[in-house]
Amino acid sequence: MEIIAIKLRGYGKNMTINEASKRYNIPIHILKLYESWEWCRGSVKAEYEDEGLDIDRLGMMVTLYNIGFNENDIEQYMKLYVMGSSTANERSLILSARRKIILDSIHLLEKQLEDLDYLRYETGKAE
Repeated sequence: MEIIAIKLRGYGKNMTINEASKRYNIPIHILKLYESWEWCRGSVKAEYEDEGLDIDRLGMMVTLYNIGFNENDIEQYMKLYVMGSSTANERSLILSARRKIILDSIHLLEKQLEDLDYLRYETGKAE
């Protein structure tokens, strides 16, 4: 059984990866990805000065995943994220690029919806 160490709001709690996933609503593959990054997390037994570090970083990873980042994108962003405010400009550029991709997708879907509505209208006229 895999155990993950998570520090949260002043106390450490060891739990299985499935328990952590369920309790914090974090996809298991995100937890496994995080555990695999020694540069991000350190060893599983590590103690952190910032007691919310694990949950903050995992929360950021979930947000990135939810907005469409793949694992490589998440890793690239997180490497910058852990460096702190000195990488804010680079992270802003990455987020702006993702925003453009999402907007382009929305515009494509709007065009498809317009075409669909037109076909529905034409079909209704034929009846």
